[in-house]
Amino acid sequence: MNILFFAVFLLFTLLILRLGIVQIVHGNNYLKEVQRTENVKATNGSPPRGKIYDRYRNIIVDNVPLNAITYTRTQSTKPDDMLKVARKLAQLIKMEPDKVTDRDKQDFWLLTHPDEADKLVSKSEIEKLEDNEDLTKDDVNKKIYQMQLDRITEENINSFNEEELEVLAIFREFNTGYALSPQIVKNEGVSTEEMARVNEHLAKLPGVNVTTDWERRYVGDDTLRSILGKVSTSDQGLPSELVNSYTSKGYALNDRVGTSYIESQYEDVLKGQKEEIQYITKKGSVLEEQLINEGHSGKDVVLTIDMKLQKEVEKIVEEELGKQASKYWESPYLDRAFVVMMDPHTGEIMSMVGKKYGENVEGQTELQDYALGTYTSAYEAGSAVKGATVLTGYMTGKLNIGDVLYDAPMYLAKEKKSSWFNATQGSKYLSDIQALEISSNVYMFKTALKIGNGSTSHHQEYVDIDIEAFDIMRNHFSQFGLGVNTGIDLPGETYGLKGSEKKPGLLLDLAIGQYDLYTPMQLAQYVSAIANGGYRIEPHIMKEIREPFHEKNKIGPIVYENKPKVLNRINVSERELQQVQSGFYQVAHGSRGTARVQFSNAPYNAAAKSGTAESVYNGKDTYNTTLIGYAPYDNPEIAYSVVVPWSHQDIDPGVNKTIAKRIMDKYFELKKQAEKEGLFETSVDGEVRTMDEAEGQAELETEETAE
Repeated sequence: MNILFFAVFLLFTLLILRLGIVQIVHGNNYLKEVQRTENVKATNGSPPRGKIYDRYRNIIVDNVPLNAITYTRTQSTKPDDMLKVARKLAQLIKMEPDKVTDRDKQDFWLLTHPDEADKLVSKSEIEKLEDNEDLTKDDVNKKIYQMQLDRITEENINSFNEEELEVLAIFREFNTGYALSPQIVKNEGVSTEEMARVNEHLAKLPGVNVTTDWERRYVGDDTLRSILGKVSTSDQGLPSELVNSYTSKGYALNDRVGTSYIESQYEDVLKGQKEEIQYITKKGSVLEEQLINEGHSGKDVVLTIDMKLQKEVEKIVEEELGKQASKYWESPYLDRAFVVMMDPHTGEIMSMVGKKYGENVEGQTELQDYALGTYTSAYEAGSAVKGATVLTGYMTGKLNIGDVLYDAPMYLAKEKKSSWFNATQGSKYLSDIQALEISSNVYMFKTALKIGNGSTSHHQEYVDIDIEAFDIMRNHFSQFGLGVNTGIDLPGETYGLKGSEKKPGLLLDLAIGQYDLYTPMQLAQYVSAIANGGYRIEPHIMKEIREPFHEKNKIGPIVYENKPKVLNRINVSERELQQVQSGFYQVAHGSRGTARVQFSNAPYNAAAKSGTAESVYNGKDTYNTTLIGYAPYDNPEIAYSVVVPWSHQDIDPGVNKTIAKRIMDKYFELKKQAEKEGLFETSVDGEVRTMDEAEGQAELETEETAE
């Protein structure tokens, strides 16, 4: 008994000593461990993107609300816990397994068949891996898991029934995204009944919530679709090639972002700000949450586009292309046309239209939107560039205002070069204005030869010029925007294409627009510089950025206004520029003007310059037709370019001029209507309209006018 009591006494003594050490020596450390928590920041919700408006506050791109079911896992949530919730949720909603992959099935099979999964790797194999000193414990586990995956049979992964596949589809969505960040489980076709059932059982579904999501809606069917761009879905998330860039800015992998053109160009503006929450956690469990920043929708972007004009111009181009398509024998290669309309003083793009024939998903040929082609595709522009050639002659001192040159066929190195009218109207003396009016080639040939310090004789066995003349002419053309980027605020712009060879004959082709290639946007910038008095203005499609405004049918205050930007002043005198302007006026009004039929009686006093360029399509000779211009002549407010590649082979249908006349008529018609509606007035808190409302008002006014 004494020995027993002594043993008990000794044990109690040791226990007291141990408690003393724990409480006195290490007490503070253990207390801190008990009280230790982690502060984790996370984002919440899916704020809608900003809206996109046209210049008159008609909504072009909006967000459609969607019912959505989300799941948020904590840092300590285990796969088994998620599986239990997925099985309960599968009884309340319908989930299609269309996104489930074979790899998803393999992972799910291992999770739901743990005993069978353990038998896929033998103990000896595991021991062999554990004995490898080069492998960490995590490395061993990864290798074991991979061996299990490799040994799963087709029979195993095809053994799931419909109910199990539905659970798998839900479980798959649970696993995407980050801990403490809500992940959308389903946002397409979520019925009101499903929302109600889930909401009723939320207490039994830890991590599950019902909320409102959004889907991007583009008003106007195919209108401007190639320019407006696209937004990724929640399944697609961040583009793979830009993951690092976006995650460094705080994006989550499943966040939706603009993937092309306007949606991508103004991603930083349009994106919404997620609600930011700080979670206080302990061993992965959430103890408390604090709101740091409230979420809000993205800022709104107002475009310079007049959507009503855009639709009308698209309709005109479609109609004219359709007419030519029915005359296949005249225009067998004609498949596209482009129009750019811009304010020559501000660079605001009022309309940018591109249409081309292509195959739809059903393999049928149809006219498709190709507006991006106005600045990403280039063509020979023909005589439309002759204004730049004359001005280059002035700027280099090789041509004087009013110079008269003899227009007759030229035989240069055994090659005949002439003007289009020589065969029927003979030879004639022409001034610079007359050369533009009648579109003389020979006048431009002689100007180019003078720039190259060559002879202007009509018969030359050998043409000797300074090759530097190519660079001289191109450098001067670039002052107008020809052959260089215009600066349009959209990605992917091309500067056209410069011919690589430098032969005397090709210099003459360059002078009449039949060598280098230019985009429709460059031609619009070029004619705008002539119209506005010699200033190359940067074209832009973004007019304003505004704060989101939550009151119905209102627009928020301006955050940023895109003001006109002058890229350069063309190095010509006012008198020299007026000379070319007069030539453009004569094109539309002169007795021999190449566009007089269309514009001589127009009420808006137009100026223009037409162009026809020899081109090649799939090895076949054909012609491009162009027309550039502006109006009114004395006080220009609209400039345009029309480019119709491969429009004909033998018979010129004049489709370029018809399109130009119709779009200008429509512009001034709609301008009067806009003034009547007071749309030219701006207001910080002005009303907004959907395109449906705007079109409905226009139809009503048309009916009243008819009555």
